[in-house]
Amino acid sequence: MARARTGVRALGAVLAAVLGVSLAGCSSTGGKRAEDARKAQAAAGKAAVNTPRWTFAMVTHSGDGDTFWDIVQSGAEQAAAKDNINFLYAHSDEGQQQAQLVDSYISKKVDALIVTLAKPDAMKAVVAKARKAGIPVITVNSGSEQSKAYGALTHIGQDETIAGEAVGDELDARGKKKALCVLHEQGNVGHEQRCAGAKRTFGGDMQNLYVDGTNMPDVQASIEAKLQADRSIDSVVTLGAPFADAAVQARKTAGSKAEIDTFDLNPKVAKALQEGTLGFAVDQQPYLQGYQAVDLLWLYKYNADVLGGGRPVLTGPQIITEKDAAELEEFTERGTR
Repeated sequence: MARARTGVRALGAVLAAVLGVSLAGCSSTGGKRAEDARKAQAAAGKAAVNTPRWTFAMVTHSGDGDTFWDIVQSGAEQAAAKDNINFLYAHSDEGQQQAQLVDSYISKKVDALIVTLAKPDAMKAVVAKARKAGIPVITVNSGSEQSKAYGALTHIGQDETIAGEAVGDELDARGKKKALCVLHEQGNVGHEQRCAGAKRTFGGDMQNLYVDGTNMPDVQASIEAKLQADRSIDSVVTLGAPFADAAVQARKTAGSKAEIDTFDLNPKVAKALQEGTLGFAVDQQPYLQGYQAVDLLWLYKYNADVLGGGRPVLTGPQIITEKDAAELEEFTERGTR
């Protein structure tokens, strides 16, 4: 059980070291002025570099109205503005349609691609086509296990199994005995890995509940029915921030005392954590996923740099509780956490 938490601590140490180096590099007066100038340019939407105006495209498995992907896109757009990149974005929660969107960008001869591999079988051929066309690819968020085999430069995101294991450990620490893991998108390998990881480290009983994530009333009704049928369920884990609120409403109408926990952050989750409506959230830093993907592709085009050494670049997991929520609330409000 300690493995997941050790991984989280190690990730924090690496990030701290990187930040330390960055700050040290700006310690001199000249360095600070240059850094301030770059920040001002980026804030104004102006490029901080004079490299060619390359075109990068991102294609995700997001459905319509998914606020998580708004944060990913925002991070990518911020990096694109800084790096003088023409950024294109498209999405579909249907695997074949996502592949078709990638194919259309290959036909447009974009300079680089960022894709998700939530449904890797549907994406394998088109990623290979991109690589054959000489277009570098970075995968983000989902598909860390397939990324290298498909020929991507690197993968940026959290390891879903490690994230799930961290959830199982946290439930144990809270004394939970019976949990419900709510999967809102069938066929998403990352979701399956999260629940499987949680089940592996959780000392109690964990059951999967599949719901239609495109129909929020159905999500609420399904969770409510499960809580009414089994009063011994003492925790519900949702796999996305928008579904946490549905679970809270389901708990209320079912008359259940189960704790609601969730993956991902948004303003509602941050507020609910402070109010005690939610127990904890698992943050994978979506803004960082979008930002780093564009930045790393720019570095690759400019300097042939590759980060990760053949392993995924981890952006999570981080367990967020009531103690952390107040500090992060302003960042969730501005759409960067």
